[in-house]
Amino acid sequence: MGYASPMTSVITRFAPSPTGRLHLGHAYSALFAAEAAWRADGRFLLRIEDIDAGRCRPEFIAGIEEDLAWLGLLWERPMRRQSQHMDDYRAALDRLGRRGLLYPCFCTRADIVRQIGASAAAPHGPDGPLYPGLCRRLLPEEAARRQASGEPFALRLDMAQALAQAGPLVWRDLEAGEVLAEAGLFGDVVLARKDVPTSYHLAVTVDDALQGVTLVTRGRDLFAATHVHRLLQALLDLPVPQWHHHRLLTDESGRRLAKRDKAATIESLRRSGMTPAELRRMVGV
Repeated sequence: MGYASPMTSVITRFAPSPTGRLHLGHAYSALFAAEAAWRADGRFLLRIEDIDAGRCRPEFIAGIEEDLAWLGLLWERPMRRQSQHMDDYRAALDRLGRRGLLYPCFCTRADIVRQIGASAAAPHGPDGPLYPGLCRRLLPEEAARRQASGEPFALRLDMAQALAQAGPLVWRDLEAGEVLAEAGLFGDVVLARKDVPTSYHLAVTVDDALQGVTLVTRGRDLFAATHVHRLLQALLDLPVPQWHHHRLLTDESGRRLAKRDKAATIESLRRSGMTPAELRRMVGV
């Protein structure tokens, strides 16, 4: 399936996880997406990526809406919350399963670390050492028995089979141009777990298709992940948007702003007396 036509209305989205208050990096990303839609007389969506039930909090969802409204942003309602759409992700998994592209993986993190440590030259990908494929070699009867026993497992994509079925793929970034999809760099990625029927890779790919997103704007730290998303689009016969991976805001030391590093929040800046116009000038949008 081809890229979104230049005549197609531009639909962008901002998709934060409600695990804390938004910081300046979030403000830049939201403003960047909204500006791209506004310039094309398009649509701007807000999506809440709350599949991590252990870390997501309702008060942070309210905080996201409060911060974006203070910035002067308007988004279409109702906003999509991933936790309310697990059936969509199960349907996508079922489709991949019918194509023979998934297998259950019972390895713990310790199992994987031991196997990688025993390898003289463990291959590495964008996220670190690749999964060594221990459970890919399990007999179907053994895998089914372990699943039926209630043993925890993840569902991994058989990357070799997926690449063979999809064939060569490309995707387009508005800055980088046409990019050859190289999802194999990630190895057999996890697409779901027994207790959570989706992963970031699967959920955002399905969501963007269902919401009609035509331009995915996000930080350059997610550039490599797009290789996997383009492959999933091909396997699930989903429409292909364009992407624009924007620059990342950094602190004085050059480190990317992040919640875990206690980056200044929009809420704290607002309470200090900063105006929306001043914050926009600070982030350069």
